[in-house]
Amino acid sequence: MLSIPIRKTHLLAPLLTCFLCAAAMAAPANETTLSDGWALQSSAKLNAKGNEISAAGFDTAGWYKATVPSTVMGNLVKDGVYRHPFFGMNLRSIPGMDYPIGANFSNLPMSTNSPFRVSWWFRKEFQIASGHGSQVWLKFLGINYCANIWLNGLLIADTNRVVGAYRTYDFNVTDAARFGQPNVLAVEVFPPTPKSLAITWVDWNPMSPDKVVGLWREVRLLTTGPVALRYPQVITKVDMPSLDEAHLTVHATLRNTADKPVEATLQGRIGAIHFQQTFAIGARRTVTVRFTPADFAQLNIDHPRLWWPTEIGPQNLYNLELQVKVNGQVSDRNRIRFGIREITSSLNDKGYRVFKVNGKAILIRGGGWAPDMFLRSSPWREVQELRYVKDMHLNAIRFEGKTENDRFLGLCDREGILVIAGWCCCQYWERWSRWNDEDYRVSAESLRDQVRRIRNHPCILTWWYGSDNPPNERAERNYLNVFKEEDWPNPAQASATGKPHALGEPTGIRMTGPYNYVPPVYWYVDTNAGGAYSFNTETSPGPAVPPIESLRRMLGKDHLWPIDKVWRFHAGGGPFGSLSIFTEALNKRYGEATGVEDYARKSQLMTYDGERAMFEAYGRNKFNSTGVIQWMMNNAWPSLIWHLYDYYLRPAGGYFGAKKACEPLHIQYSYDDRSVVVVNRYVRGFQGLNATANIYNLDMTEKFSREADLD
Repeated sequence: MLSIPIRKTHLLAPLLTCFLCAAAMAAPANETTLSDGWALQSSAKLNAKGNEISAAGFDTAGWYKATVPSTVMGNLVKDGVYRHPFFGMNLRSIPGMDYPIGANFSNLPMSTNSPFRVSWWFRKEFQIASGHGSQVWLKFLGINYCANIWLNGLLIADTNRVVGAYRTYDFNVTDAARFGQPNVLAVEVFPPTPKSLAITWVDWNPMSPDKVVGLWREVRLLTTGPVALRYPQVITKVDMPSLDEAHLTVHATLRNTADKPVEATLQGRIGAIHFQQTFAIGARRTVTVRFTPADFAQLNIDHPRLWWPTEIGPQNLYNLELQVKVNGQVSDRNRIRFGIREITSSLNDKGYRVFKVNGKAILIRGGGWAPDMFLRSSPWREVQELRYVKDMHLNAIRFEGKTENDRFLGLCDREGILVIAGWCCCQYWERWSRWNDEDYRVSAESLRDQVRRIRNHPCILTWWYGSDNPPNERAERNYLNVFKEEDWPNPAQASATGKPHALGEPTGIRMTGPYNYVPPVYWYVDTNAGGAYSFNTETSPGPAVPPIESLRRMLGKDHLWPIDKVWRFHAGGGPFGSLSIFTEALNKRYGEATGVEDYARKSQLMTYDGERAMFEAYGRNKFNSTGVIQWMMNNAWPSLIWHLYDYYLRPAGGYFGAKKACEPLHIQYSYDDRSVVVVNRYVRGFQGLNATANIYNLDMTEKFSREADLD
């Protein structure tokens, strides 16, 4: 273990710890994650009801082994039912995957031969140790899409209550639980339909054969006393521009499970700061307790250690510890990690949205994020990918749906990577004219659950509650009410576009592409579409052909050359299934490709030039350009398009082009006016710099040279 001497300088000095230790601290002591030892089976192979399946002694011979969180498909691949689904066109051999290549399977009903048209059962046996509390809770952080939940033969909740991929559920199961003896949890999960507010893929990659049905987020077991503590939050405000003082508001929800009123005391601690309140809670009532800096002077912090994005400043993090006592005994406790920072946004004089952290304008440079196609969770992979993000000097990632888990967000907190959250485009999430009352309810409650889950993370920049389109007035009003009711501390925009919407000020952002190859000069000279101005929420210089090693691994030796339908299968949907524009440009710029090795090598040069030019143009034009999101950062499976590093974690041309362009102190060439520009990303100046520019002929003889001193 590395020993680091720490000089105590402030009562809120952040705790330095490894990430695994930090993850362990995030869970209360009375909470257990039910991850291993699950069994999985299709309802088509069962002739039993939920009360039987959730009974001790039920025979699970022939069931598949499963872990949670995961999807049905993820577990079947892990269990060897479907082998190497990402190689070649193996995915097409799975029953039900007979839709046209490049079609948006998310919008299509499952075919009649799909084994995933029916519900699937997840079953888990576990024990609850006695003496850990009088109340037992089951928490589900994500079920796609709806479910019946049984415990020990009793129905806890059905599909009328458990519906929505982004909902979280917190059930008091005390009446069904058994202390000191086996408990059996059985969850019957139903797949989404084309009219579900579900997890979807669009044109990024094929849809998973099971439409990602399953327990895709953690299932947790909690025990408490009569009063449960939920949804703690710290809201931080910073005096600007001095940054000399911060003001913290702390609140949490308390739920009394008893049939009589109770007197409870909520105690909080942040480092050496302590605060508490005592109050009465009515029988079976829920109250919100708030500690404000006006009433608790100790929550006004002098010279706070602030949280900053990467390469701007340190990522100081603090712990809030809360516990509620009844009759002098701890009934429940919780602990969260937060950062002291304030994120704001406004429109500049050109109507472009500028985001600020602690009053400092930040040029947002990032990429669109994709989890694994089967939503398989890998802590190791998350660490490696976020290391790549920082190594490229990017400062943001964008979730279009598929909001990542708390462990991932904790890493972003620690590494200073800003996160843009929001719903997905092009699916039922944007079919507002077809929504019924239930859809409006599920969408609003989905936002509420996600806001509660992520609002304490200092990495969260904003939420785009529409994607390719802004919602209608009813949906937008619902969303805005949720943000207000749940004390959302960050900005929010109606969509990822500049399209007009019903309520509030213009978004000040745009989604104009391009998504295919353009020459490097494009980013400098275009003033109507994807050029370097405003905040472009999705754009790209086109396909990203991986290195030859990855091509061999994903395509197989029989389909390496020439480009064929296997290549198209590993490209995108719709118009993005073809590499023709990219290939034509490659052949004209660098000479006709003579084979797959030559094609792959030249592709790296072209993607290097494209990514470097795009990020450099946005850097030169800040803050006329206020942000750019490369579409995309990564891929959900081995792909030929839209990534800065491939599915196998091989960085290639685009990676190094982005890395060079986004250096914090960077000298670059301008394709439009042939100027040489030095871009400073830091929030401090530099004096006495010397810049040198040299131009060489193709035979490497020097054609031009000049030096200049600058500050």
